[in-house]
Amino acid sequence: AKIIEIAKRLSLQAAKGGTAGEKLCQKHQEALKLFCEEDQTPICLVCRESQAHRVHAVVPIEEAAEEHKEKFQAHVQILKDRREKLLGLKTAEEGKSL
Repeated sequence: AKIIEIAKRLSLQAAKGGTAGEKLCQKHQEALKLFCEEDQTPICLVCRESQAHRVHAVVPIEEAAEEHKEKFQAHVQILKDRREKLLGLKTAEEGKSL
């Protein structure tokens, strides 16, 4: 459930895209338009040029959100499959015990 909630929030943030929905960098009060792959954090354009992120791989935040959303969905599917299998085993064991 938490993974789904995170994926939904990432999807909503990417969909908003406009200045009204964008969060601001705490240091520079600029829109967080980039995502630092190494630090796994959103950054602004000013942060991108800083010493802290200059050599890090950076992608547009929408692209990173989509990638993370796809990863979350893959994990959710794995968990759903495991749940189905466990429910089947539970039903089988309940049948045996009866």
